[in-house]
Amino acid sequence: ILQKKLTAMSHPVQVIESQAEWDTLLSETERVVCHYWAPWNEYCVQLESVMQQLSAENGPGIKFVQIEAEKFPDISLKNGITAVPTFILYRKQKEFERINGAKAAVLTKKVHLLADTDPDINQRCKKLILSSPVLLCMKGSGDEPRCRFSKRMVEILNQKSIDYSTYDILQDPEMKEGLKEFSNWPTYPQLYHNGELLGGLDITEALCKSGELDTLPKREKLQDKLKRVISSHSVVLFMKGDAIAPRCKFSRATIDILSQTGVKFGTFDILEDESVREGMKEYSDWPTFPQLYVNNEFVGGLDIIRALKEAGEL
Repeated sequence: ILQKKLTAMSHPVQVIESQAEWDTLLSETERVVCHYWAPWNEYCVQLESVMQQLSAENGPGIKFVQIEAEKFPDISLKNGITAVPTFILYRKQKEFERINGAKAAVLTKKVHLLADTDPDINQRCKKLILSSPVLLCMKGSGDEPRCRFSKRMVEILNQKSIDYSTYDILQDPEMKEGLKEFSNWPTYPQLYHNGELLGGLDITEALCKSGELDTLPKREKLQDKLKRVISSHSVVLFMKGDAIAPRCKFSRATIDILSQTGVKFGTFDILEDESVREGMKEYSDWPTFPQLYVNNEFVGGLDIIRALKEAGEL
């Protein structure tokens, strides 16, 4: 126990106090785990001990830091922070993984992946291609492809509603070269299914034309998914976080009001699904969250819910 305490003291979580301090640290450190937090969120406070333990176990190879999101809005905006707690793992100044919410087990798993310095590149490649049933190794991400071949591959998979994950080979030059040799395929993108290479863009286009690509796992159509979630409970709240751990003050206020009614309700964390988050804005014709549905009918956001409560109509 004493040894653990001494180790934790030697590798403390660094509190970022300025934009310059953050810029310098990120530019000079290969691996960084950053906790974007707020003092009013009890789960952020609880996760400080998790960060401290991970720092003790993985230091000095990984630098663990925390940034108060509302205190540094420019940093938060640049990194797409819309709720707390959010964890971003950086490798060589680029985002490696992102964890939204109080998910200590997921954070621990991702930190171990970030710390993976297995000298056997073949083992690293094997771990990667088995990380998702359908994996696209590409330049960039699904949202931001960084070459025309990767962009075309993403278009095909999306058009076919394939359920897939992506890996940006530009973030790790060693993996980029290692995967070419491991799979005996010299170019990117590369599409894998259950750990087996299907091929590159030309083969994927051929599989698409022949209909064989339709055998891959499919994503649920967005409209069907939205209707399914809305009808899952008589009362459904689309929010940031969940009833136990709201992740913005508006969602927290809405949960407080609904809890006072004594009515059972379900929640959906829109931070966990970007497609639902954007789709609900159009589906409800309402640009912000939270959004409340009762018996499949849209009621409104926090202001309307407050007004209904004050009028005794909730």
